[in-house]
Amino acid sequence: MNPELYACVRAAEFPSQALLRLRPDLQSLPIAVLDGRPPLEQVCSMNRHASRLGAVEGMTRLEAESLIPQDAVPDQALRLLSRSLEGEAAARAVMLECASTFSPRIEQASNGIDCAIVLDIGGTDRLFGPPRALAERLRSALAAAGFRVSIAVSANFHVAHILAAASRGITIIPAGEEAQALAGLPLSLLDMHPDHAETLTIWGIRTLGELATLPQIDMIARLGQPASVLHNLALGVHPHIFQPKEAAFELREFCEFETPVEQVDSLLFVGARMIDSLVQRAATRAMSLASLDVDLALEGGKTHQLKIRPALPSIDRKFLLKLLQLEIATKPPSAAILSLALSAEVGQSSKVQLGLFTPQTPEPSRLDVTIARLKAIAGEDRVGSPVLEDTHHAGTFHVADFKVHDSPASESTSQPRMALRRLRPPLNVRMVLNAGQPALFFDGRQSYRVTTCFGPWRSNGCWWSAAGWDNDEWDILAQSKDSASLLCLLVMDRTNSEWRIEAWYD
Repeated sequence: MNPELYACVRAAEFPSQALLRLRPDLQSLPIAVLDGRPPLEQVCSMNRHASRLGAVEGMTRLEAESLIPQDAVPDQALRLLSRSLEGEAAARAVMLECASTFSPRIEQASNGIDCAIVLDIGGTDRLFGPPRALAERLRSALAAAGFRVSIAVSANFHVAHILAAASRGITIIPAGEEAQALAGLPLSLLDMHPDHAETLTIWGIRTLGELATLPQIDMIARLGQPASVLHNLALGVHPHIFQPKEAAFELREFCEFETPVEQVDSLLFVGARMIDSLVQRAATRAMSLASLDVDLALEGGKTHQLKIRPALPSIDRKFLLKLLQLEIATKPPSAAILSLALSAEVGQSSKVQLGLFTPQTPEPSRLDVTIARLKAIAGEDRVGSPVLEDTHHAGTFHVADFKVHDSPASESTSQPRMALRRLRPPLNVRMVLNAGQPALFFDGRQSYRVTTCFGPWRSNGCWWSAAGWDNDEWDILAQSKDSASLLCLLVMDRTNSEWRIEAWYD
């Protein structure tokens, strides 16, 4: 059995970190986050630049706005943002997913506005080295994901949790030194009843070290059984039953804008950061992005949804961002954008082994970008792969998205003897009949005498709608005055009473 060892990761001021994680342009500015309904909004979180400006938790909007000097430089003015619970949920999922690469056993221990998770790292020294090396790598990974965290490592669950809230950076507590590490910390770090906190304050107890020196039996006699828990917490010996919870793997990023966004460049600036995060999270699991679902919340309560599906799964950030740009240009939103959400589906990227003398083929990403540009020019339903409709109506098909199949298409060994080439649009002709059969027709330039004909073959359907048809088809062998032969498919449209050539045989 490996000895117990826990690493607590705590992200202070999590509402502000969740908002600024995808907004690098705002990270150097003083930011305060407001929670509540207007006009009763209060500051619930802030970054260190806002703290230096004088912002404190619980301050109202009016008080926060009074901190903005009239002659302030724009970069030094306090900016007020609204809290986004959906954005915090997405950021918390990213934090859990990043920490799960170091230990699969994680318990959430958040308290208040901070986000705290505790990892069971017992026995991980063979993979990541000593606890300090693991903590440094974990902190670097979270910093790359956009989080500023403090990490405390201890053999006691509660000691690691308390020290992560009281310290900054990385703190390692050797086994047996828990009480000394907690001695100088204030009592406010313990989650105790207000009556108990008031009683201890009256007794003159200010620190955990002073609380640990009190006789436990006398404390229980005066404060009740909870005093035993408080005393053990101050000594760093309170036990804990670890309850890990594995979060579901979901690639999703969400960003809510403080003001409606109307320009695509501003939207893509945030979208690039979100795509980077999705690609990095997928790459850690040796996966690629097979598709991207884009959800835009618009002014007026409307939504605008887009679907990006490259021909092959990819982790190329620039390529996916270009597809997003072209998709938005093809289907622009009808109003200003309030929030952006990206959800990705993962897939396996295929590898192709080229021969030594095989010429290099273009990258699949170039094909996707070319198709997206053609759609922007010609239209969404005019570029792709043709798919036949499930109907007897001749020549009925629709255009579907182009996809690359893993298995090559089977090739027929038999050679076709005759090809049918459709005319789009068909060529209308004037027909002369003899005993109900075609005898002579004129195509607008010259006349043809029918020498041989086969038919008619009647087909009809969809008589209940405007798309119905009722046709008689004839295979015609005709000859012009200059002895030129013509083999074609003639169709008599019984609905409109007209004849037309729909195809050539060659």
